[in-house]
Amino acid sequence: MSQQKYPVMEIFYTIQGEGTWSGKASYFIRLAGCDVGCVWCDVKESWDASKYPAFTTEQIMEKFEPTDCKMVVITGGEPAMYDLTDLTEGLKNKGYKVHIETSGAYPLIGNFDWVCFSPKKFKRPIENFGNKADELKVVVFNKSDFEWAETFKKEVTEKCELYLQPEWDKRESVKEIIVDYVKNNPEWKVSLQTHKYLDIP
Repeated sequence: MSQQKYPVMEIFYTIQGEGTWSGKASYFIRLAGCDVGCVWCDVKESWDASKYPAFTTEQIMEKFEPTDCKMVVITGGEPAMYDLTDLTEGLKNKGYKVHIETSGAYPLIGNFDWVCFSPKKFKRPIENFGNKADELKVVVFNKSDFEWAETFKKEVTEKCELYLQPEWDKRESVKEIIVDYVKNNPEWKVSLQTHKYLDIP
């Protein structure tokens, strides 16, 4: 196995709280480093990769809890800043299904079973990233985000799941407009950050 190393903020076993796989047990690998700069990011401490230790794929897997779970989510930060070939191949060789959550600001390099594309206005995704997405998840902060979401719906394939998710701190003020939008545009679904409601990592 290669000795490529990745800056890791944290590795934890929890329940996926958002989108298509909400409610599913999963390992999360949160890679450090991000230059997208979302003002409402809830893990700003992940942005500076130099603050965190770097681990090989083997060292990362050694930190997994001993369970029967075979789903891994690579998140960040912005994990697509890195060539994830070594990490994804190493995980898949051990029988894991590998998911990634990314803003699409960088080319996707690696072998993934599920790609959650969550475009951000703070750093526009690269052209045609949407055609790689299994899931399009747009965070709604205000009404203008619906138009933003529709822009990327045009890029994704017919099989792609479409989600609108209230920004956590604005959830009370935007939930009604999201519900109304989904009722009028039923190709979309509502995604909630259920892990926050359940108060789990």
